[in-house]
Amino acid sequence: MRNVLIVAHGQPGDPAPQQRAIEALAARVAPLVPQACIRGATLAMPGALDRADDETLIYPLFMATGWFTRSELPRRLALAGAPKARILPPFGSDPGLPALCLALIAQAAETQGWPLAGTRLLVAAHGSGRSRAPSEAARRIAAGLAPYAAAATCGFIEEAPFIADAARDLPERAICLPLFATQAEHVTDDLPAALSQAGFQGLVLPPVGLAPQVPAMIAESIKAALSKRP
Repeated sequence: MRNVLIVAHGQPGDPAPQQRAIEALAARVAPLVPQACIRGATLAMPGALDRADDETLIYPLFMATGWFTRSELPRRLALAGAPKARILPPFGSDPGLPALCLALIAQAAETQGWPLAGTRLLVAAHGSGRSRAPSEAARRIAAGLAPYAAAATCGFIEEAPFIADAARDLPERAICLPLFATQAEHVTDDLPAALSQAGFQGLVLPPVGLAPQVPAMIAESIKAALSKRP
């Protein structure tokens, strides 16, 4: 039985809640991949990566391939004694993610009684001052959603256009899709503050990583990776 570790960023100032959340996600994925032992870890929780070894598959619950997946995660795994652990493509690279985002906004618009074609979309994402990959990934999602809506734009936590600027002057018939994998501080604190600053009156969805379809998506990625191992 292969060991699989689903790894999220976590929250350095208060690591326990996000560690519990990733463990709960792993518990939902585990029954879908009975041929593997699936557990969860965050980079913020001391010692959480120590359960990995060189044979472990690492599933990054990150929204883009960038510095964290290419540099920091390998460094942390090496420090944990698992330098050869195989790192899979992150959640944000899942080919099913654009369809999931479309399904989420379509369902939200239908629930509100709004024609999606007449609804504005705001894709809220992290962005980065270090790498272009996170913002480029978010812009690809927004570009894919734009043909279905009145318009789609991006706003970021850590780079321009910032969320408060992107959300300003949006109409009440607008949906904000938080392109985050977990419900950590950026979603619970930074995003509401930015939307409040902008006077945003539209609908704010839960982060995409909390969608009920996500455990099955993760399970499919893990099963595909397991099938390719000798």
